[in-house]
Amino acid sequence: MQLKERVDLTDAACDERIIKIKLVHLDSKQVAHFVPGQYVRMGIPCLKEPAPAYFAIASSPGDKDGFEFVIKCTAGISEKLASLALGSELELEGPMGKGFDLQPFRQHDVILMGVGTGIAPLRSVWRNLIQHRKDYGKISIYAGFLTPFHRLLTDEMDELSEYNIDVSVSLETGHQDWDGAVGYVQHALKADAPNGENAVACLAGMSVMVDACTETLLGLGFNEQRILLNF
Repeated sequence: MQLKERVDLTDAACDERIIKIKLVHLDSKQVAHFVPGQYVRMGIPCLKEPAPAYFAIASSPGDKDGFEFVIKCTAGISEKLASLALGSELELEGPMGKGFDLQPFRQHDVILMGVGTGIAPLRSVWRNLIQHRKDYGKISIYAGFLTPFHRLLTDEMDELSEYNIDVSVSLETGHQDWDGAVGYVQHALKADAPNGENAVACLAGMSVMVDACTETLLGLGFNEQRILLNF
């Protein structure tokens, strides 16, 4: 595949650079079907360094013209992707992993919880849910970021209300211009206390966040079999 697009999601005031990239097939064919939340192994042809790495797909299976990814530019291939020339070739293996298969949970409420770039696989889920909106009940997203400068996909998430999708954004560190929740995503979830009787939750992020959110969901009466991870 080749690198077609690259957009910065964070501005110069942020201490992290996070980008959104789009890859397309060299022959312009459609991408293969995958389960929302799956990931790929991405590398640069003929180069051992930087080594290939795994990235969650951030686009929907319905986006047939290519794969999108939301990537934090740290050391290794993710840093290289921030400067690689558009049109450069990349090797992909996958999609792989179990993803978030919500087919068995039609007509259920859906809760998506993620922090930082953990929002990437959840974006794949919510874009797919939009395309099948009538098949599901209430949809709620709990997204957490470090500071206002670390927020991602702000405009896109603001537009989700058009599809009757609720979005709660929590910041670990508040700001004088911030009037939203301050703390962790599990705190916002606990404050809302959603009914878990007919709901399924998808979690994406660091293990400590996943563990804390799982504990909160169980405390709210969620069925452990309906708390899903994508790996």
